[in-house]
Amino acid sequence: KGELRIQSLTFDDAGMYQCIAENTHGIIYANAELKIVASPPTFELNPMKKKILAAKGGRVIIECKPKAAPKPKFSWSKGTELLVNGSRIHIWDDGSLEIINVTKLDEGRYTCFAENNRGKANSTGVLEMTEATRITLAPLNVDVTVGENATMQCIASHDPTLDLTFIWSLNGFVIDFEKEHEHYERNVMV
Repeated sequence: KGELRIQSLTFDDAGMYQCIAENTHGIIYANAELKIVASPPTFELNPMKKKILAAKGGRVIIECKPKAAPKPKFSWSKGTELLVNGSRIHIWDDGSLEIINVTKLDEGRYTCFAENNRGKANSTGVLEMTEATRITLAPLNVDVTVGENATMQCIASHDPTLDLTFIWSLNGFVIDFEKEHEHYERNVMV
């Protein structure tokens, strides 16, 4: 296929490479530059969120995305406790930490550690739990005669420290109340 593979790259492999394709009708050239990147992990461009919110009983993913080459190995701690994969906690290959069935005991300071053969770095954020948002009154099926108006209700409970937004959709497509104001009307009750 005219493919060039280089195993176990070193800095000496960096440079301009040229592919030459030739047949009885002529010859063509293509050039490409190979840059070798090697750097210790750094969170300068993408630090961990300082505050992470998780819904009670829900699932949260805390991202850990340092810049590093080669790809670093990841570990996590909560406070001074080193975290390991278990039934509720999982450390993904990309460094993200997943916690399922979040409880009040999961609140605290989480630190992601990244290490490769060039160095190491870490970043910390605080996980806070919020009350889960729940639909307390769901819309009901409605039979309406053509030409009449229909009203559907949706009421939800939510954590008082967070804002709540209702999004309505029809057959999977979100309704734009500004564009379709002649047909749909949103009434927000406090």
